[in-house]
Amino acid sequence: MKRITLFLMTNLGIVVLLGIMLNLFVEPWMAREGMHMNTTFILVLAAIFGMGGAFVSLAMSKMMAKRMTGAKVIDKPSNPSEQWLVDTVRRHARQAGIGMPEVAIYDAPEINAFATGMKRDDSLVAVSTGLLRQMSADEAEAVIGHEVAHIQNGDMVTLALIQGVLNTFVIVLSRVVGMFVDKVIFKNERGYGPGFWITVIFAQVVLGLLASMIVQWFSRQREYRADLGGAKFAGREKMVAALEKLKKNVEPSTLPEQVEAFGISGRVGTGIKRLMMSHPPLDDRIAALRERRYG
Repeated sequence: MKRITLFLMTNLGIVVLLGIMLNLFVEPWMAREGMHMNTTFILVLAAIFGMGGAFVSLAMSKMMAKRMTGAKVIDKPSNPSEQWLVDTVRRHARQAGIGMPEVAIYDAPEINAFATGMKRDDSLVAVSTGLLRQMSADEAEAVIGHEVAHIQNGDMVTLALIQGVLNTFVIVLSRVVGMFVDKVIFKNERGYGPGFWITVIFAQVVLGLLASMIVQWFSRQREYRADLGGAKFAGREKMVAALEKLKKNVEPSTLPEQVEAFGISGRVGTGIKRLMMSHPPLDDRIAALRERRYG
């Protein structure tokens, strides 16, 4: 709740500051130029849709993750492997001071796992069948610790709130730019012309891309923290061994993009694509982990 309250207040502060700037500088200038736009109304709508969309996605994340990956929740372990998985998640959850997450397995050849959920005490930890087949118990334990650390740190909520704040900026700024182009460049004097709508769509794509880069940067930073959490729960050498094993994983990720940011590893990119990576390179993660005294 502290994390949610902090970011809600941050978002509110940003919206208020943006509103003051629009009212003091943008609206008077627009009035002098004969342009009219209710920026206060747009701000309110932007905050509602920007934050609302992020929170709706977060609230549905657990249900959608299970549906998109075909993950089967273990209600009652049916074999020693499932029993070990449930016991390990329970032990790490107890260490982290969070409620017992739902535990699931999804069918995929690659080594991967993910955690999601809106609340620390009502979350989901899922592992792939490839992870259970290819990793040792020590390596799998570290991966589970990594995912539990995501829950403990509130990473899902944090990313949703960051996305909500950026959504608000994208919605507002794209309309300000659209109004400028429509009235100043196209000299439209009646309502909103084609220039406004075309510019808004184009600006939303460009600003949305920039916003995604910012979100992915935050996502990469939280991976380092989750690695430290996995090292704390399972041991540093186990976490390093797990990351080393991931380097040998030749199977591409089958996680849907909506879930991939919450996995233990993500797609690799080069050049500008690196800015859209949800996870840092594994070599960087291993180096960062070895420099810290955990485990």
